[in-house]
Amino acid sequence: MSTLSDPGGLDDLLLYKLSRLLSVGGSMVIRLCEGRFGITRREWRVIARLAREPELLSSELADSIQLDRARTSRAVTSLVAKKLVRRQVGRADRRQARVALTDQGRALHAQLFPLVCEINRGLLSPLGADEAGRLDAMLAALQDRADAMVRAAELPKADRRRGARTRRVMG
Repeated sequence: MSTLSDPGGLDDLLLYKLSRLLSVGGSMVIRLCEGRFGITRREWRVIARLAREPELLSSELADSIQLDRARTSRAVTSLVAKKLVRRQVGRADRRQARVALTDQGRALHAQLFPLVCEINRGLLSPLGADEAGRLDAMLAALQDRADAMVRAAELPKADRRRGARTRRVMG
């Protein structure tokens, strides 16, 4: 019998199971963000982080939401245009920008966060409080392990451009 610790196929792999859960569960959040509030999931991630950490350097924001700086910058630029985030460029170094929510951004967060929490509660509803607590602890342990594995790994960085060239040559 296949298990998470001894997978027999794709459906038994932890990362595949988590990816499927994120895809299905996350689609509700995406529809809510885009359909009702006119923001993308990346923009929501920026807003949610800035609601907890009121003012961050754009580089700190990128690190804390685990997005590369280019995608974070595009999300911030879009949110500035929507008047949900303000960006203050540094005087000494124009590349350093501090970002924070505007009053409109805080109001959007106050409306959207409870709805996202309701989706979260719905996903966790099959579990009792003790099980949900254990799941939270297990996910934290898995995240710590993944972080340690990445730090220790001696793998080349992904180069999607090289992969595209390989496909053209092979195909």
